[in-house]
Amino acid sequence: MKSIYYWSPFTSKVATVNAVINSAYSLNKYSKEFETFIINSFGEWDEYTEELKTKGINLVNINNSSFLKRINKTGYFRSRFSYILIFLYNFYPLLKLFINKKPDYLLIHLITSLPILLKIIFPIKTKIILRISGLPKLNPIRKMFWRLGSKYLYKITCPTNGTLFYLKALKIFNENKIYLLRDPIISIGEINKKKADKIDESFIKEKKYILAVGRLTKQKNFFFLIECFQEIIKNFNYLQLVIIGDGEEKKVLEEKIIKHNLQDKVFLIGYKKNVYKYYDKCLFFVLSSLWEDPGFVLIESFSCNTLVLSSDCNNGPKEIMNNEKNGFLFKVNNKSDFISKFYHILDSKNSIDINNKILSGKLESRKYTNYFHFKSLNQLLKNYI
Repeated sequence: MKSIYYWSPFTSKVATVNAVINSAYSLNKYSKEFETFIINSFGEWDEYTEELKTKGINLVNINNSSFLKRINKTGYFRSRFSYILIFLYNFYPLLKLFINKKPDYLLIHLITSLPILLKIIFPIKTKIILRISGLPKLNPIRKMFWRLGSKYLYKITCPTNGTLFYLKALKIFNENKIYLLRDPIISIGEINKKKADKIDESFIKEKKYILAVGRLTKQKNFFFLIECFQEIIKNFNYLQLVIIGDGEEKKVLEEKIIKHNLQDKVFLIGYKKNVYKYYDKCLFFVLSSLWEDPGFVLIESFSCNTLVLSSDCNNGPKEIMNNEKNGFLFKVNNKSDFISKFYHILDSKNSIDINNKILSGKLESRKYTNYFHFKSLNQLLKNYI
């Protein structure tokens, strides 16, 4: 039996966490050839212990540092500093794992520089698969490091064709090592159960709210979204805007809501473990991001038969929305285009065009199921492709 280890240290609840769990689970569910492990580098996976156990995924603790777990990792500078500490504190523990456990494969996400460096320095036989989780920002240091580490990597995987073509054009990696591997976002049975749950917040009016989901950061562009919504409710006063997520811009967004007296119209309800019940009961979903790759929330929306209005930002939405076959696109950060598309949706409710987009989106989401991911990853691991 081959051993598959996942390295994915995270400092906040990002979508990659569920993608890693579902990836390991898909191997367990559909194959008897692999044993899966997730590396716990400073206790970030502790709260998922029961879920991992239920899904047959082994949790491997390599670092018992309580300091790493305690330090404040919120905000741009604190998060970057914590990345450096995670790197330094796990240098020897991860090397020790390579030597003692001898994993057949290591799939690396997020803070990927450490395992690559160890592979460069030491004669490690483990095949390392680099996961590019989003369109990479290539500063000179990262570009040089990736070029240096390229020959030590077994495969490089991308979530979208857009990122795949972008990486091939850069010629940093051998293009024969680069593959498309869509994330396992959708578990149909689990979603059907979760979306049936009732919404706890009594102030949210079913089918009268617009939904947005994501970390409260500049990337998600919620400041822009609230500004647009402020104009829209002048004509559609019954509407509400519900934003799910936490992040460093929370205070700024709260101040804007209060300043414009939107407390009974715009709601920041924080992180929610079950987002599907909100997708299911909203009027439609909005993605206002400045950039995405691929845009997990779009797939989650599609799976709940929810209509989507998305910015045409790089890199995933353009591809996932398939030239508006699966929903509506507006020009990124363009207020007039957003409001125009918003009004068009409200005027076209229950039309044949709307229903066709919802159906097409549902079919698109099937590419991101656990089984679809397993088939692609299984081929990659066995080197069939």
